[in-house]
Amino acid sequence: MTGFVCVGIGGAVGAMLRYAISLIPYKGGFPVLTLITNILGALAIGIIAGAAARKGLPDNTVLFLKTGVCGGFTTFSTFSLEAYNLLEQGNARISVLYIALSVIGCLAGVAAGMYAAERFV
Repeated sequence: MTGFVCVGIGGAVGAMLRYAISLIPYKGGFPVLTLITNILGALAIGIIAGAAARKGLPDNTVLFLKTGVCGGFTTFSTFSLEAYNLLEQGNARISVLYIALSVIGCLAGVAAGMYAAERFV
């Protein structure tokens, strides 16, 4: 039961952080705020996973941070909808660019997070 509470509270924190980023005034056609959110989330989950592996973080801490905060913060469903909408609007090149940058950026974020955890945690 404690795990559910950790995930729930972490999810609320992550969702509020995500909402805060969505309040940044940006009116461009490229979904840059979602891209930034997902890359930051990937970086964060890389740091958390690396720290958990190196330092042996308590299970409830990992649940709170990784499943809760990162799960509530990242926006894969929003990313998918935005990529689909770009395709629907006839912006195939922008959609493909967005998908590629999201996947590559998030993989790089996880790698950078793991590297940071190895070096600094």
